[in-house]
Amino acid sequence: MTKPDATHSETATNESSSTSPGAMAVKIYAPFKVYFEGEATSISAVNETGPFDILPKHHNFLCMLVPCTIRIQTSSGVKDVKINRALMHVKADRVVVFVDV
Repeated sequence: MTKPDATHSETATNESSSTSPGAMAVKIYAPFKVYFEGEATSISAVNETGPFDILPKHHNFLCMLVPCTIRIQTSSGVKDVKINRALMHVKADRVVVFVDV
């Protein structure tokens, strides 16, 4: 049995979803700070249209967030992150929020 090279291994890890069933990978960060990184079962935020929720299996989604508190529901509890403005990108059970853009 041959050992895969590091480059192939990293590519496979990035392409496949390593989240638990019923969860999504979430990362909320600014250029010099990570506010949250982990699995979540739901995320609540606010854009110009109003409040909304993101759940696992959500369609691809991109929006600008207005000043609000992002609420992240995890299997171990709730985490709130207050933001002034941010860009949210949802794709394939991954949610990335770029804060202070």
